[in-house]
Amino acid sequence: MLTTEQCLLNPNRNPAVSRAEIETVLRGAFGVRQIIWLGDGIEGDDTDGHIDDLTRFVAPNTVVTVMEPNTRDPNHAPLAANRVRLEELVLASGTKLEVAELPMPEPQYLDAQRLPASYANFYVANDAVLLPVFACPQDDRARAVIADCFPGRRVLPIDCRTLIAGLGALHCLTQQVPLAPPATVPRNN
Repeated sequence: MLTTEQCLLNPNRNPAVSRAEIETVLRGAFGVRQIIWLGDGIEGDDTDGHIDDLTRFVAPNTVVTVMEPNTRDPNHAPLAANRVRLEELVLASGTKLEVAELPMPEPQYLDAQRLPASYANFYVANDAVLLPVFACPQDDRARAVIADCFPGRRVLPIDCRTLIAGLGALHCLTQQVPLAPPATVPRNN
């Protein structure tokens, strides 16, 4: 299982819970043997480093992770640090984790606010992968990387420039939508 320290160890979420206690809960809730901890997330992420903007499993021993080559961009250092953690990781099976790199798109803004634009926020469907794109040159490279990670699935680019103004993209959009209770119809007796 993948997570980040910025998210789960954040005092605003788990102020009185240790890393070991969090791991115990995660193992019990999800039946996983190993928790892979990354550090910080991307700029503009109001969820304190949610993993779906950073690194995702694409096969049992393979992840795709976002990288920012521009050393002046605030995302460069935390993403490079996360990449080092992934490179050094040995899985519970004793094998190394395979890592594919996704580019980061050009920074996206709403007024002065940096938005959490990330190609890692894709959604995997039965025979397709919906890929957020941002009308920038990196879109083509991201599409090629995702196509390599998901052979046999169509990669469908979805322009998410408007969607990220809500501080998330495709994967975020599909999460935690509760089932509405059935409507009750008053009875006439």
